Amino acid sequence: MKLFQQMLVAGASLSLIAPIAAQASNVVNLEELDTFTSSQTKSSRLDSNSFTNEVNENTVNLNNNVDDLVINQDQFEAGGFSDTTVMDGKAVFTLMGTDHHLSTTADDSVTAAYTLTLNLNTSFTGDDNLYTRIKTGNHSGNSVTKTYGTYLSSGNNYSDALKVDKIWYEFPVGENNTFWVGPRIENYYMHGTTPSIYKPVTKQFTLGGNGEAYGASTNSGIGWAYKADNGLAVSSNVVSQQNGTSNGFITSESATSWATQVGYTTDQWSVSAIVNQKTNGWSDTYYHTASHGPSGNDSFSAIGLRSWWRPADTGTKVPEISLGYDTTRYDGSPASTDNSTAYFVGLTWQDMFQADDRIGLAFGQPTTNEAETVNPFAYEIYYSFKANESVTITPAVFGGSDRNGTSGQDIFGAILQTEFKF
Repeated sequence: MKLFQQMLVAGASLSLIAPIAAQASNVVNLEELDTFTSSQTKSSRLDSNSFTNEVNENTVNLNNNVDDLVINQDQFEAGGFSDTTVMDGKAVFTLMGTDHHLSTTADDSVTAAYTLTLNLNTSFTGDDNLYTRIKTGNHSGNSVTKTYGTYLSSGNNYSDALKVDKIWYEFPVGENNTFWVGPRIENYYMHGTTPSIYKPVTKQFTLGGNGEAYGASTNSGIGWAYKADNGLAVSSNVVSQQNGTSNGFITSESATSWATQVGYTTDQWSVSAIVNQKTNGWSDTYYHTASHGPSGNDSFSAIGLRSWWRPADTGTKVPEISLGYDTTRYDGSPASTDNSTAYFVGLTWQDMFQADDRIGLAFGQPTTNEAETVNPFAYEIYYSFKANESVTITPAVFGGSDRNGTSGQDIFGAILQTEFKF
């Protein structure tokens, strides 16, 4: 936008050259100069006004033209980007390699990909916010595959297409209530309590375990949250996977997630519980095994317990701790397969070797049906450091044993991620 303004101002400036040039012939009186040189006998006293006519008038004209230029520039500013809109963004470059331990698996690969994200925040009253996230990228294969937990937090499958990834409007009612409404939003953006402070590399470890209780999908949604001054928060929200005219918003044809959360947060710790009722085949989750899903009427209720704690000071041996536990009951399923569980542990050490660096370690059991005969396990560990104020580099490794709920279905991966913020 600044470049556009400069181009317009440059054009306006060029339009001033002609009148200024014309005024130059009046500033220097050529006729008086010729008279002086041809008549040496006449005694003349030179001063600053000897060869000038209408100096004051021309100076005023020049000043007026400059003032007009400033006014034009102000008009360009007024027609530019809204002063109440703030934009920031980031680009993430990722190099990722994976190794599956089954000879029948052909998913071993090394891939390079990128993600570009632009965030726009616009306020109309000073208290509300219209949020728009524009995103593109070219991830494919294991970096956007949920089966083995390899889906990256920075992953996407947009095939280089620039898309509106998120858009919603939020506004306050009174001192403690916030409402959300949007055509592209996920449940967890509307919760009153932050469930986890662990920052993951793989998406399976977001939200204290991105399984049945917190697993979400981008679609149309509405929500409300009440946040008391003492740290208590209550929220409830609905997201419905409508599909044009085939499935409507919150109808019997659309998959729906209705999440209600209660939590309490202080400066150093937080506890929360959520009940998420999902209907009509909602199964969008990153922290699961192959046979975790509902086998009855495609509806279930999940309860998620979350807690986190952080020390008063960073740079010590004591880490931040995030914990999660989920239990799910599937409607209409046989008693032997109608329940699944999951747990998560996330540890973070900050400012250990230099300012703003981070060591992260997460592990746990992905959502596993009680009928499964193995104990699947998943983990990741990374070190993140800032090369400068805008560039962050993160090497990481991740993996799991019996990760997909079957003996021998192991996975190992390595990642090098570079994030550029602007």
